[in-house]
Amino acid sequence: MLKELFRFSLDENPRQENGTDLNGPPNHSRALARLAEEFDRGASGPVAAPALVPDKVPSFETIYQNAAVKPPRLTYSILKVSDMLNSQHLVSMSSEAKRCSLLMALEAAGAEVEDLLQDAVVRQRALNDFEEGQQNRLKDLEAAKAAQNREIQAELDRLTNQYMALIQANVDELAGEQDHFRAWQKCKQQEAQRITDAAAFCVPPGASPNGNGLTAVLERASSFRK
Repeated sequence: MLKELFRFSLDENPRQENGTDLNGPPNHSRALARLAEEFDRGASGPVAAPALVPDKVPSFETIYQNAAVKPPRLTYSILKVSDMLNSQHLVSMSSEAKRCSLLMALEAAGAEVEDLLQDAVVRQRALNDFEEGQQNRLKDLEAAKAAQNREIQAELDRLTNQYMALIQANVDELAGEQDHFRAWQKCKQQEAQRITDAAAFCVPPGASPNGNGLTAVLERASSFRK
C-alpha cells in the first residue's frame, strides 16, 4: 500500500507555484537524469559521516555495523537518499519537486521504498541503542567516580584530622614547656633570693646604692675588707 501511494505521487503531474509543469521543462529532465547518474556512480560508495562527530566516539558507520540489528545490504541506502536530496541538481527545486524527482530516480534505479524505510528504521534504532548504551556507561562511570571521590574525601579527612592532631600536640607540648620554664624561673628567683639572704648575714650591714641583691652584699663585703 505504501509503495502504491508513492507511485501515485509519481503519476501525478506536480506543478511549481507558478503553475509550470515539473515534468515538462528540459532542465528538470536533465536534472533527473544527472540525479540518476549520481545514484549509479555512488551506489556502492561509502557515505561520509558528519564532521561534527567527536574523535572519541565511533563513526556512525561503525555504530551501524556493530548494532544488534545491522542495516540491510542495499544498493541504495537511506543515507544515499539523504545525499541525493542535497544534490546541487535539486537545490533550486521546491520540496514537492525534490520529492517527485527523488522518487522517479529511485524507481528508475529499481530501489524499493519499503527497503529504504526499513533501512531508516534499523539505523535509527542502532543510533538510539548506542545512545542508551552511552548514557548507561556514563551513569556507571559517574557512580564509580562518585564512590572514588567519597573514598578520597574520607581519606583526606582522616589525614587532615591526623595531622591536625599532630599540630595540636606540638602546640600543647610547646605550651607545656613554656609553663615549665616560667615555673622554673619563679623557683630560680626564690633560690637566688635565698642565696642572697644567706650571703647578707656573712658581711656587716650597710647602705648600698645597688640595693639588697647579691651584688650589694658583695660590694659591702669588699668595702669591709679594705
